[in-house]
Amino acid sequence: MGSLVNRALPSLAAMLLGFGASSPVCAHASPRVVHVFVALADNQHQGIVPVPAKLGDGEVPSANLYWGAAFGVRTFFRSSADWALLFVGRGPKPEILERCVFKNRNADVYLVADAYEGSKIRAAVSDFLLAAAGQNPQSLALKSGETIPAGGASDLIAYVGHDAFMDFQISPIAGRQAQNPRSVIILACASKQYFTSYLRATGAQPLLWTTGLMAPEAYTLKAALEGWMAHEDPTAIQNRAARAYDKYQHCGLPAAQRLFTTGW
Repeated sequence: MGSLVNRALPSLAAMLLGFGASSPVCAHASPRVVHVFVALADNQHQGIVPVPAKLGDGEVPSANLYWGAAFGVRTFFRSSADWALLFVGRGPKPEILERCVFKNRNADVYLVADAYEGSKIRAAVSDFLLAAAGQNPQSLALKSGETIPAGGASDLIAYVGHDAFMDFQISPIAGRQAQNPRSVIILACASKQYFTSYLRATGAQPLLWTTGLMAPEAYTLKAALEGWMAHEDPTAIQNRAARAYDKYQHCGLPAAQRLFTTGW
């Protein structure tokens, strides 16, 4: 459906192929943009409970548990009547094996989703935290002629995948304190426990994260985004996520409500 084009290339190429790669831009109220950083499941390079080989091949996005499988980000949103796929192609750097851009059919909201090679999970969480810190702002030129913010200029930033900080640590990434703090969603096992110190350093605020082991699949993300788009309060968004998780995991609503939390 296209490819990424560096903004330094002639504008005609960008118009034909649909996208321009990163240049600084400030987030604005309309349209709103969600940027999701997905670390592909990888049996070989991550400390996950092994999944079938096809689902756990971190080099093949098309069948990966967190991307191309039925409840992966790309497939689940692509299958939804609420979201239109505008672009799918290579990411702006080698670690990102695929990038998708969706537009919500009922609201002026865009979703940018990046699939990171499973062995590059360190890059995935680092880029997520950079965006949460308001760093690495990007702009994407759409085929329609509209330009939307991404990266650190996004309105909502999310991480989906294995909890990398169960396996390794990185240096904190400091961000600026903003009058309207950036909001983040972290769908990974026990993300509140393992991400707290990193997230505090960025200056962002946790809209939704987890207290225990979980399956970071896209139905939870979609449900949370529906509440966010409707300007619901964090508790309502938390409850939406819990109901969606229980619907697909059949874990019981009280257990799902304990699994998800909001704020510090």
